[in-house]
Amino acid sequence: MAKLENRTLREIMTKDVATVTLKDNVYEVACKMRDWNVGVIPVVDEKNDVIGVITDRDIVIRGLAEKHEGSTATEVVMTRDIILGQPGMTVDEAARVMAQHQIRRLPVVDNGKLVGIVALGDMAVRQVHHDEASDALQQISEPAPH
Repeated sequence: MAKLENRTLREIMTKDVATVTLKDNVYEVACKMRDWNVGVIPVVDEKNDVIGVITDRDIVIRGLAEKHEGSTATEVVMTRDIILGQPGMTVDEAARVMAQHQIRRLPVVDNGKLVGIVALGDMAVRQVHHDEASDALQQISEPAPH
């Protein structure tokens, strides 16, 4: 087994990831979130390239709060400007990126293609590198400046 600080995302990421496309609507995304018990789903194109993510928060803030309905297109509420990880990134590198950008989940791509997703919880539960994951979670949990 690799030393904890040398572990890569490939070793800890969740490989079986639910995805949606621009053809899906917000209601379908919400159902998939319920069925998979997840709060984020990557949005992919026909080549399985990641073009965005949609979170439960996106649905509430950009969907419901702006009076969009369930038939609203995914692209109306999804986040397009996303941060992506690579399978070979170390857990330390990923934790720093996640803290810097205040994100809890990082889609992992190889040549643009989705290969997995890693969450701060994956780092903590698997005790990959407790200090980095804890620091990242603490920074992400701080209120954002307005």
